[in-house]
Amino acid sequence: MESFSADWLALREPDDHAARDAALTARVAARLNRLARPARAIDLASGAGSNVRYLLPRLPHVSHWTLVDYDPALLAVARQSLQPMAEAAGVTLDTQVVDLRHIGALPLDGYDLLTTAAFLDLVSTEWIDRWVVCCTRHAVPVLAVLSYDGHLQIEPADPMDEEIRTLVNRHQQTDKGFGPALGPDAAAYAARALQVRPEDFSASDWVLSSASAELQRQLVAGWAGAACEMAPSRHDAISNWNARRRAQADQGVLRVVVGHRDLFAMPGRSLSPTR
Repeated sequence: MESFSADWLALREPDDHAARDAALTARVAARLNRLARPARAIDLASGAGSNVRYLLPRLPHVSHWTLVDYDPALLAVARQSLQPMAEAAGVTLDTQVVDLRHIGALPLDGYDLLTTAAFLDLVSTEWIDRWVVCCTRHAVPVLAVLSYDGHLQIEPADPMDEEIRTLVNRHQQTDKGFGPALGPDAAAYAARALQVRPEDFSASDWVLSSASAELQRQLVAGWAGAACEMAPSRHDAISNWNARRRAQADQGVLRVVVGHRDLFAMPGRSLSPTR
């Protein structure tokens, strides 16, 4: 399965948090607040805990979080960083090492919310279909955020940008451990499968200025590597593009927009208004 380092996850966390649709999170909080008891939430592909770090203070009705990932080292980082915040808020948490390829076996009984961030674009159509069945069977609401939607915009413009975007999006649809990945089509596919209302399907784009120069540099290098995998014969041209873009990041003149989508769904429940 696709693996991410704790350093990479920490680097992207501020821009992940800034990009998210705060109004959508507030609607989720309002729904949970109507429960007659404290809520329990489960977070899939938790990594180092960034999603829970964002949501814990914004979903005060959740009294317990379960963080799920296949990487025990990342879960240990998540627990260590989140424990003081959880204790201060009177929230309990636990971690579970789970192979998410077997999503149908995930125990969802007793949970009032399932969350995940920057994950759906890694999985296949077949995985999302099984996941939706599982969520519907347990009638657990879903908040899935920061799914890459295929939109890349880089300024100043470069003649190779569209070629790079096309190759990157092709690479996004290779197998990341869950079958052929949906990549940029994941959020829209999941929204249809979960019957998400239009107002609960929103943009959460990264808008990266010079303040995020290191993230820009790492993104550009990653995109160049992915493009070279898809088009080895274009290696020299792609490397030159990479060098130009990294120089612009170093000079503080680069602006990068990466499209993402957030969604909230109520599978297996009435689609009554959340407001």
